[in-house]
Amino acid sequence: MLVSSDLYKKSSKTQKIRCEICANYCKIADGSTGVCKQHKNINGELFDESYGIVSSLNPDPVEKKPLNHFLPGTFTYSIGGFGCNMTCLHCQNYMISHEYDKNSRGVKITPEEIVENALRYNCKSIAWTYNEPTIHLPFSKKTSLLARQKDLKVIYVTNGYFSDKSLNEVLGFVDAFNIDLKSMSKDFYKKICGADLDVVLDNIKRVYDEGKHLEITNLIINGHNDSVDEINQLCDFVAGELGVDVPLHFSRAFPYYRMNDISPTRPEILFKARDIAHDKGIKNVYLGNI
Repeated sequence: MLVSSDLYKKSSKTQKIRCEICANYCKIADGSTGVCKQHKNINGELFDESYGIVSSLNPDPVEKKPLNHFLPGTFTYSIGGFGCNMTCLHCQNYMISHEYDKNSRGVKITPEEIVENALRYNCKSIAWTYNEPTIHLPFSKKTSLLARQKDLKVIYVTNGYFSDKSLNEVLGFVDAFNIDLKSMSKDFYKKICGADLDVVLDNIKRVYDEGKHLEITNLIINGHNDSVDEINQLCDFVAGELGVDVPLHFSRAFPYYRMNDISPTRPEILFKARDIAHDKGIKNVYLGNI
């Protein structure tokens, strides 16, 4: 599938393309892909090689996204793909985000079939989840616009690493976001995730300012982002830059992927995080994986 020319730039001097779908802004040589491994430069044009190929299709309670204050008590039709635009060492879904064979494991499906399935299961929404939806923008956009025509709401469960252009598009068809705010440390984002914290924070604020339903998830990892100081910073950001009504989910981490040396998050730090959030005035605080 050829990507819209609005989402990439050609070089007048080389065969490289600058992809502008996410904040990596990959410069892709002819015949190569970017960080997400889903977009390929073919003779100076950018192609989405995953269009219509998914890893997962499943009706879920919307609370599993987690979204506790958006259509509570209903089911959402969850769609997952392959690849990611971050390189998180602790990835909980690395089997579809980093180490996968989409040719043997992938399922081909059309936007129309996804919408039909959602309606058949009596879902009230569709959710782009399990892996980073931003990298599948052409497919998620077409499907989501069809879904909205059938009165289905649209959810993005995302790491928030949008480019300005992709966020402009996504805001036009997504009703609710759960954004994973992994840490308040720039060093954590750089070394653990291969990304820029400031981009994520700016995008979170923009989603909130645009009036979209927003919930925040923070996976607490022993020895990496579990200090009281960092939890205070995160709660200050939510309460001060967003609002005390924005639901905040603290989630427990387990040894996984390239961080098998960690121990499961201590329950007491999750309870402490909840107390800190409540002390900051945040009204809706939840604990996950515990």
